[in-house]
Amino acid sequence: MNRFEDKTVLVTGSSQGIGAACALRFAQEGANVIFNGHKFDERGKKLIAEVERVGRKAVFIEADISTKKGVEKLINQSVKAFGSLDVLVNNAGMEIKNPFWKITEEEYDDVMNTNFKGLFFGIQAFTNYCIKQKVAGVIVNVSSVHEEIPFPGYAAYCASKGAVKMLCRNLAIELAEFNIRINNVAPGAIETPINKSLLADKKKLNKVLDNIPLKRLGKPEDVAGIVSFLASDDAAYVTGSSYFVDGGLTWQYEE
Repeated sequence: MNRFEDKTVLVTGSSQGIGAACALRFAQEGANVIFNGHKFDERGKKLIAEVERVGRKAVFIEADISTKKGVEKLINQSVKAFGSLDVLVNNAGMEIKNPFWKITEEEYDDVMNTNFKGLFFGIQAFTNYCIKQKVAGVIVNVSSVHEEIPFPGYAAYCASKGAVKMLCRNLAIELAEFNIRINNVAPGAIETPINKSLLADKKKLNKVLDNIPLKRLGKPEDVAGIVSFLASDDAAYVTGSSYFVDGGLTWQYEE
């Protein structure tokens, strides 16, 4: 099924994990894709080769998505890569564990700039492109279940994801007149590099699984499926919402 034939999709933070799975899913459905990360390395080369194997085109653009200048440059280069840009997937993110009373200003800035500031201005740059070219656009933010539920020890992370939740709702209204849709996908515990320590600690892992009705961690592909749906015309009447991909964790959460 080629839902994205002749379309171009940018996925930030797509060297690995959820971002890589999303980009590959778009390619499998007909899109040309733009990978992004801090550094183009062997991971990026392998991903581009995978895209080319399914008959689509791909490029990798290095960018620091934690600054306004960085994301504006990324959007501009993405448009130049294939001549247009139809879908923006904001996947790049980070977390730092520290009790609230010990969080440093540098840690706070690192998390908020990556998870929210860069996302905010990346959406702004994409919106200005769509308005100028008079084209419809779609934005999908990879948020987190922690836009909804607490995560003690990760106050800055939760604050950043809560901000993404409200930004999505607000922009759904503001951008509707330009035929730009925006939605969030909120993953729970997914088998990705960001959860490396969890996967290595059987006791902690079992505690997490106890709160997941489906009794398993999610896979990046589980998230990619809903991301591609929301970016497609199948979701043409969907905007301003968050979709939880968490095996039921959010609604059975107990600290």
